[in-house]
Amino acid sequence: MEEPIAEAVPEMDASKQSKKKKHKKSSKKHENGLDGNGATDNGTNGNSDSGTNGTADKRATDNAENGHVSPQRNGIENRIPSIQINVPDFVAKVEDWGERTDSHNGARDLDDEVNTVRELMKEIEINTPPSTSKRSGSSTPSSITSYLEQEKTDDQKVFSPSLLRLYIDEVENDGRVNVRDFLKHVKKTGLRPFSDRRLASMMDKLSNDPSGVLTMKSEIGCKKYVDVEGFIDATSGAAYLLNKALSSNLIIPEFPDFCKDITRIFNELLPMSGGLNAQYIPQLARVNPDQLGISICTVDGQRFSIGDTDVPFCIQSCSKALNYAICVAELGPDKVHQHLGKEPSGIGFNQISLDKNGLPHNPMINPGAISCCSVLKNKLSLDDRFDFTIGEYRKMAGHEFIGFSNATFLSEKSCADQNFAIGYFLKEHGVFPECTNLKQTLDLYFQLCSVEATADSASVIAATLANGGVCPTTQESCITPDAVRNSLSLMYSCGMYDYSGEWAFEVGLPGKSGVAGSIFIVVPNLMGICVWSPPLDPLGNSFRGIQFAKKLCQRFTFHQYDCISGAIGDKKDPRRYVVHETKESQIVNMLFAASASDSVLLQKYLQTGVNFDMPDYDGRTALHLAVCGGNMVVVKFLVDKAKCCVNPLDRWNSTPLDDGYKYNQDAIIAFLEKKGAKKGEVIIQDASQQY
Repeated sequence: MEEPIAEAVPEMDASKQSKKKKHKKSSKKHENGLDGNGATDNGTNGNSDSGTNGTADKRATDNAENGHVSPQRNGIENRIPSIQINVPDFVAKVEDWGERTDSHNGARDLDDEVNTVRELMKEIEINTPPSTSKRSGSSTPSSITSYLEQEKTDDQKVFSPSLLRLYIDEVENDGRVNVRDFLKHVKKTGLRPFSDRRLASMMDKLSNDPSGVLTMKSEIGCKKYVDVEGFIDATSGAAYLLNKALSSNLIIPEFPDFCKDITRIFNELLPMSGGLNAQYIPQLARVNPDQLGISICTVDGQRFSIGDTDVPFCIQSCSKALNYAICVAELGPDKVHQHLGKEPSGIGFNQISLDKNGLPHNPMINPGAISCCSVLKNKLSLDDRFDFTIGEYRKMAGHEFIGFSNATFLSEKSCADQNFAIGYFLKEHGVFPECTNLKQTLDLYFQLCSVEATADSASVIAATLANGGVCPTTQESCITPDAVRNSLSLMYSCGMYDYSGEWAFEVGLPGKSGVAGSIFIVVPNLMGICVWSPPLDPLGNSFRGIQFAKKLCQRFTFHQYDCISGAIGDKKDPRRYVVHETKESQIVNMLFAASASDSVLLQKYLQTGVNFDMPDYDGRTALHLAVCGGNMVVVKFLVDKAKCCVNPLDRWNSTPLDDGYKYNQDAIIAFLEKKGAKKGEVIIQDASQQY
């Protein structure tokens, strides 16, 4: 297999330039056929080049024709920079050439020449890119070895070396990276490597079937092992995200614990009964009322879903918040609010009413939503207006499932007398822009209410709003920040129909409900949530959705005003806060983590570069404590990944192996002895014999 090709050698420093001058003197002598003592250039006996050296010259010529160049004695320093070189072959040829010239009387000058070439080759090796060829045996290229020896790197485009060591199996699998183990750890952070588009390029390279990567559901469809070079190449496009995730630096660092709390709330909701499906739209009335789904997406793209989260439902009035945001982003708030107001109505969502300015109260109830549709791309045809809007929905959903229920559209349109009455009332009072086609405006309104989503895809939409209009899973800018701010303000004050005031009091978050049973909940700068349960309470909101929101804010500090000092009580805050630990406190916490077998915290400290061999005041190291705890996983982590010394002595001259015997840890004893561990008395005895 071919080795990497070096393109060119950097400029030489002053020391190399001086050697270059010596080489020129030597070359001049060789060009005259004489060495320093008058011998011919072809050997001590003045033989011609037709012998061994002739064969070498022929080999060099053949290599040059193949794009590989062996060194020539005349002007070698001028040839290297401009010719592609097979680095290892070049080094071998240079060394062979030096050995053959040792018998010459001019060996001293030629040694200088060889040393010049060797120094040049060091620079070539440093600047040679990692090999993409399959490695043979367990040998690791020097550039990769030096990379792995680093604790961390400042290059955000490179996967962290200290993290990478966690997934390299140096014993059983030839120093290759365990891909499936790596992906399992990524999933634990909340990221979805099989559907997250930010990781699609990586998954293409790690998949056994790249064409089906976005439909894979488990690690089985991936390669089991890849070499280090291949892994670094695969992760290069997502290294920053992966480093954040695997070092517990995403917005919710302890995501599995957070998911357990959400699961508890879900289980509390399951036995609850109450409410009734929307009856005025036949398609909605026939939906199974027992279904319940909760889906969460954070602003970093961490995902959690439980229940019926992949069942399509019509978003209904949840579309109103999205339509308003799109209009404001397109036209600006001043122009949009020429046709609708910003105040809570205090009346039913489908009542015929205007505010004191002769405008619909807000865009979150039917009159305001119909008025909003009248300004939404109103210069286009109806089909183009719908295509544009559903395209914006798909962008906000990270291009996950967004569909359309034609049956619901026809069903809603067939029983829309109240909405037609609202439309004519608004037209009579001059609310719409000039030349508005009322029928097309109402058709667009019904169509957008009939757009389908799942709890999974709807949570990404809510997370896009939480993230200031940027989709967390694609990093695509969908809505302007000003439009998001305006929409969230109205969702907070008007988004829950006649329950909006109590919602702001109890929950304190922007939310929007729909009569199909969904509620979009936005925790700004943290996450978006969609809860879906079809039965509605008397005010038109999902019965179990309201209960979920209350329990959520009773358990977590998500209410807008939980930030007030003393208002938190015993609530949890799952968010990441940067705490600057001193080195001393890091070491203490690392030792406690080793004693408690906290592998997650140990992994975090490995990423931050903590010295795992640092002892406490008794000389006890992390490995001592882990052995006493009897956790083989942590012991292996400390020895294989953190590269801990296996023979540290504490103040009683005990090693970790002594602790293993003391506490009868047979498996750990066998492992440590295999790694070269010794008892303290043996180490002391060996040391005394040396003196």
